[in-house]
Amino acid sequence: MIGYLNGSVVSLQPGKRTILTLEVNQVGYDLQVPTRIRQQLPAGDELMQVFTHLQVREDQLTLFGFASVAERDLFRQLVAVSGIGPQLALALIDSLGLQELVQAIVSSNTRLLSKTPGVGAKTAERIALELKTKLSEWRNQAGLTVAPSAGPVGTVQEDVEMTLLALGYSTQEVMQALQQVGQNKALAKSDDAEAWIRDAIAWLSQ
Repeated sequence: MIGYLNGSVVSLQPGKRTILTLEVNQVGYDLQVPTRIRQQLPAGDELMQVFTHLQVREDQLTLFGFASVAERDLFRQLVAVSGIGPQLALALIDSLGLQELVQAIVSSNTRLLSKTPGVGAKTAERIALELKTKLSEWRNQAGLTVAPSAGPVGTVQEDVEMTLLALGYSTQEVMQALQQVGQNKALAKSDDAEAWIRDAIAWLSQ
């Protein structure tokens, strides 16, 4: 199995499936990658390290590429869930990002998971059910732990996140805002969704 490739970026072709062509020792490798990998592309002639997962089928070999080991390992855990194929796993990673996706699964925030195209309510529930415990342990090892006071919990968190997303904020902006305002000890203990939303909007408007 190919663990990673280290080479020069030849091209990044967007589309229904984003393909990164990486030249390694005069050999060009086509890797299917998350669209968000564009943010990690090196400048100039600098080499790029891409961590890989090889999918083997009877009639096809597909090499998937990721900017980090953690992202690659999360992808592997997702495709191990019944009914979750590689395209849906990539869509989840692209839609929410690494830390936000792990947090959504660990907190069983199925409403946020369902925001990804192709992920229905039942699929979101299955992902949370099968991976919640695994990812809770894994994220500690991967250094992705979010402080308990970094945001509201349970249904309050779902209501707050969905309201802010509906107002047009991105998932990343919402998670950053909740982590920041959650440092307020009084708010961290509160289950008042309106207070969380009000403070988050105030922080985002700075």
